[in-house]
Amino acid sequence: MKRQTRLTTEQQQQHAAEQQTNQQSGREFATAEEMLRFDAAQTVVPPAIAQRLQKSSAELPKQKPSWWKRFLGGTNP
Repeated sequence: MKRQTRLTTEQQQQHAAEQQTNQQSGREFATAEEMLRFDAAQTVVPPAIAQRLQKSSAELPKQKPSWWKRFLGGTNP
């Protein structure tokens, strides 16, 4: 059996897009947090999701200050 080596037009376009993405993403990050911050800056959040996030996070209880902040006279709980 002869292996087919020709790529369809769609496969060629997909391959070209992958190569372009690989060239653009040639960045190295020192930490995972740095990578996530970079990705978050590049990602556009759809308005409907942004509204749902805002609404759900508004319902979260407020965090208490750390025990050591309370102990050392930081803000009151």
